[in-house]
Amino acid sequence: MIGTLGFLDFNAIDGIDIVLVGIIIYQLYKLTRGTVAIKIFFGILAIYFLWKLVSAFQMEMLGEILGQFIGVGVIALMIVFQQELRQFLLFIGNREFLSNKPSFLQKWFSNKDQQVDNKFADSIIRACERMADSKTGALIVVSRSSDPSPFIRSSRKIDAVLTAVLLESIFFKNSPLHDGAVLIQNDRIQSAGGVLPASESDDLLKGVGMRHRAALGMAEQTDAVVVLVSEETGKISYAMAGKLNMRCTTTELRNVLNGGVE
Repeated sequence: MIGTLGFLDFNAIDGIDIVLVGIIIYQLYKLTRGTVAIKIFFGILAIYFLWKLVSAFQMEMLGEILGQFIGVGVIALMIVFQQELRQFLLFIGNREFLSNKPSFLQKWFSNKDQQVDNKFADSIIRACERMADSKTGALIVVSRSSDPSPFIRSSRKIDAVLTAVLLESIFFKNSPLHDGAVLIQNDRIQSAGGVLPASESDDLLKGVGMRHRAALGMAEQTDAVVVLVSEETGKISYAMAGKLNMRCTTTELRNVLNGGVE
């Protein structure tokens, strides 16, 4: 079925095309919202729509200039939006994205490594509860389906069995590795004292320290669950899928570590 909208031919396929483009633009907006990249995002959209408008009015010279800019700009965009593109691809491949999809898709894309064994989840929770009581700062990266280690700098390899006592000893204030992040992978403590990439989001609340910003930065770039204990308040929080969840309960934390969706 084809209709006429002014001087344009419009059919059902065009409508579907517009809706899909709108969804993609909205998801990109959500990823860049609150960051410096949002200004670049709107600038590129403005140039693109101007190029389409110029092409519709057959202004060949200006259209050629803008077309060359758009063509060459694709490579530049991949560099400028490297972090945002990674988040978008992680969002598509994430288990939460497929949680409401048909069962055959969930079967293809699901990953059994996305949860922590109950015994080791209990160890993490017990350690966090004790450190929260003593207001001992902690930052724990729990690996899921992808390896987060390339994003962790200056870490010291440990490769030890995960226990609550070992976690507490690492983050004890006189420990040489206390001021950094612990990486838990395959139910083992792989490394400690790591430096995480800090988030550049402007949406973080005022007064949120570097530990929270580092946790969110790691959750923005990987699919890991990052558990943290505030040294100032003693509250337990976690970051996952690019979001920071402040002051969670142990029940919420257990659900997340066991592969649940929050």
